Amino acid sequence: MDTLTIVQIYLIGENMSLSRREFLKSSAAASAAAAIGMSVPAELEANANAAESNWRWDKAACRFCGTGCGIMLATTGDGKDRKIVAVKGDPAAPVNRGLNCIKGYFNAKIMYGADRLTQPLLRVNDKGEFDKMGKFAPVSWKRAYDEMEKHIRKALKEKGPEGVAVFASGQYTIMEGYAAQKMMKGGFRSNAIDPNARHCMASAVVGFYQTFGIDEPSGCYDDIELTDTIVTWGSNMAEMHPILWSRVTDRKLTDPDRVKVVNIQTYTHRTCDLGDFNIIFRPNTDLALWNYLAREIVYNHPEAIDWDFIKKNIIFAAGPVNIGYGMRRAGEKSFKDGKYDALEMETYKKEMSKAVSPLEAPALEPYGYKEGDIMHNTPGTLKHWEISFEEYKKSLAPYTLDYTAKLCKGDPEESLDSFKKKLQDLAALYIEKDRKVVSFWTMGMNQHTRGTWDNTLSYNVHFMLNKQARPGSGAFSLTGQPSACGTAREVGTFCHRLPADMMVKNPKHRAITEKGWHIPAGTLNPVGNQHIMKIHRDIEDGVVKFAWVNVCNAYQDSANAKHWVKAAREMDNFIVTSDGYPGISAMVSDLILPSAMIYEKWGAYGNAERRSQHWRQQVLPVGQAMSDTWQWVELSKRFTVDDLWGPYTLRNGKKLPDVRQKAYAMGYKPDTTMFEILYANDRAKKNYPLALDQFPQKGYDNSECLGDERNVVGTDGKVFKGYGFMLHQYLWEEYASFGRGHGHDLADFVTYHKVRGLKWPVVNGKETAWRFNVNFDPYAAKHAKKNGRGSEFAFYGPLAKALPHGNLKGVQDKKKKPLTDKAKIFARPYMDPPEMPDETYDLWLCTGRVLEHWHSGTMTMRVPELYRAVPEALVYMNPTAAHERGLKDGDLCWVESRRGRVRARVETRGRNRPPKPLVFVPWFDERVFINKVTLDATCPMSKQTDYKKCAVKIYKA
Repeated sequence: MDTLTIVQIYLIGENMSLSRREFLKSSAAASAAAAIGMSVPAELEANANAAESNWRWDKAACRFCGTGCGIMLATTGDGKDRKIVAVKGDPAAPVNRGLNCIKGYFNAKIMYGADRLTQPLLRVNDKGEFDKMGKFAPVSWKRAYDEMEKHIRKALKEKGPEGVAVFASGQYTIMEGYAAQKMMKGGFRSNAIDPNARHCMASAVVGFYQTFGIDEPSGCYDDIELTDTIVTWGSNMAEMHPILWSRVTDRKLTDPDRVKVVNIQTYTHRTCDLGDFNIIFRPNTDLALWNYLAREIVYNHPEAIDWDFIKKNIIFAAGPVNIGYGMRRAGEKSFKDGKYDALEMETYKKEMSKAVSPLEAPALEPYGYKEGDIMHNTPGTLKHWEISFEEYKKSLAPYTLDYTAKLCKGDPEESLDSFKKKLQDLAALYIEKDRKVVSFWTMGMNQHTRGTWDNTLSYNVHFMLNKQARPGSGAFSLTGQPSACGTAREVGTFCHRLPADMMVKNPKHRAITEKGWHIPAGTLNPVGNQHIMKIHRDIEDGVVKFAWVNVCNAYQDSANAKHWVKAAREMDNFIVTSDGYPGISAMVSDLILPSAMIYEKWGAYGNAERRSQHWRQQVLPVGQAMSDTWQWVELSKRFTVDDLWGPYTLRNGKKLPDVRQKAYAMGYKPDTTMFEILYANDRAKKNYPLALDQFPQKGYDNSECLGDERNVVGTDGKVFKGYGFMLHQYLWEEYASFGRGHGHDLADFVTYHKVRGLKWPVVNGKETAWRFNVNFDPYAAKHAKKNGRGSEFAFYGPLAKALPHGNLKGVQDKKKKPLTDKAKIFARPYMDPPEMPDETYDLWLCTGRVLEHWHSGTMTMRVPELYRAVPEALVYMNPTAAHERGLKDGDLCWVESRRGRVRARVETRGRNRPPKPLVFVPWFDERVFINKVTLDATCPMSKQTDYKKCAVKIYKA
């Protein structure tokens, strides 16, 4: 980005008064110029100093993607009048080094949109009574919580813990997510809480678990400056992770002859502009591309395999292939009730069985299938077993250059010879002995009906070449949301997880958590299967009666959305949305709660390189808005031991025991509230008092702990005066205690306010850059020494580290063999997705984001500059494909699938340039509600939705 552009970004501010604009211009321009090393005229510098004389600058994290950029916020004024007046990149932040992307510069403006929600809104009739068909009217926090309490009690009585659900988020702060999890799992005993991070990185998570036995990347962003080769797989980094892409660009331009960039995508986009060459592949066939690379190594370059590394650190594994596509199955209530029509059922029937196609038959032959065989699918399983290297080699045999090229070539206008040469050149880059390689991916590999397989295949290539967990080399999943790592994964707000990689189904993990939370043994529910799509399906089936949308837009961001919107509006349930703005989910709901936005509260995020970052509350929330942490803690006041800890019978017949007598033995009473147990307990009050004269609390607002000048009337009908202890520090420290000493070590609360984040595990005050490598990771060094294997690596993750033995077709020896400190190379075949273009629906649809907007646009569409830059979602088409359908640039068209249709404008010359068989439509625009069109197929192992592949037809509107 050039100097003029940066200065222009700082000068944007049409909604400021003229006097304020002039006041700020000098300071903003001077800051921008200084950040990039421009000389600043003395007069301009003097004006800037005068302008900033009463500004308070403080560090924070960016609200948007999972990169984790640091920003600096300037505020001025006092109390209710304090406002954020400037934003700049934090020069001390190691992630972005003072640079922001276009969204980052507007972190303040997302908080000040004209239609911010400022008070609770309830659907009521003319008498003021709740009416699901009524209109929204303002109500007090007390009235709002009276309604929530009533409907939660009803749901628990009718359906038990499975009837109360939460659409959670990778955008929660860590404290919000931890508070929500405690009340849901420890209070309501419900595991029906799952984040929208399920949509963005669950396949990466399961890939980590299966491969390493522990979650999250082994490398870090420093790999970019250390590598020779960057390969992107289904990742438009230039728009989705622009700051990281600026670092990639800098690395490429620093040594253009040595450094190579290759992009492997289903359509051409801005990331491709930097590529030495780009591979456009047929959707879903990236599985075959990975297997081709592995075959090249095993069959044609066996000398490249580091057998010393393999023998010490790796085993080979396989699992079942008839796992379905993560869709609804026969016999489910909504199928029997006729809520899915014949067109939809054409796709859904493949969940039960399918015929092996000519495309996938060669890949499935080693697993015992041939073309035309009927594959009977069972629901996805995580089970797998050890195989020999010879069996793994058999799995690679089909992926010859000829088969792979014919299967994978995605652009009909490219010659087969050209495509083959690119595949060979790609293999040569990976195989070259002294060449470092980093493979980056995002949604292209994760949002995939075989997303878990795809993720594990990436490690295969890196492992065989000993190019994993080394500086400058490794396979690296880039997370989409600002705290999908920190809050979804590390806190464990998934339905099946607990903090620090613990699992609800594991009795030892439940016991550790119950002890840490000071709740009775047996309280936690061991059944954690209500992932985000199942929550939607359970609402449609009448199982979930109360659902709360937190820090996400669940009714805009879920595939096949018309089903879920209809169920929310027409069935006997109560839907609540907490948000800053009235998005689709809010409009679908029965109750809307106004949430404080990011810098109106204390918080922390965890980013894609395991870096945890904290910030302080900068300004008071608008109107009566309060943080999601406060909202959860306030709800806990309304439920007691006797209300929640009696016996329940779950759907599957499993009994949750009555733990009330155990609670009484612990000193709790029948009327002791969850507030007193989970939040305002003796540990919190004693160990985390307010310290208003000390860092980091001194001089900063704290609406939850102190109350504030707004005098918000709370959920009890009284002015809220604060909890009187440092709730944020308590939540952080209790959460962090689960991971310390277990490979998830985090520093203390105060330390994070002094630094620009730390990459966990943080051991003896030092962060870890490369995990599993004994030269950098103290846990790896400890394990390597303990086990005496003489290896430079120790893949010490504890999950699935004892396996039976078999071949590609199944288990032969059920006796489990321990795999101490070893990782896995998996045999995974190419398979077709459940829906592909045909004569009627003849195009692939891919969805995603654009640079200027964040997810569903709830925040960024309120920023005038971003709205003007990209005011609507377009249908990006190949010009020839458009012409063949009688369409041209700017025409309105219908995009129609078996599930629904939307109208949008055609764009044939834009930033996204698809091949003829594919169209791309971003999903930020609620007026182009593209998720009415998409298919809710998921990876059966990770339950992550595949938004990248369904079949559509396009015609003139």
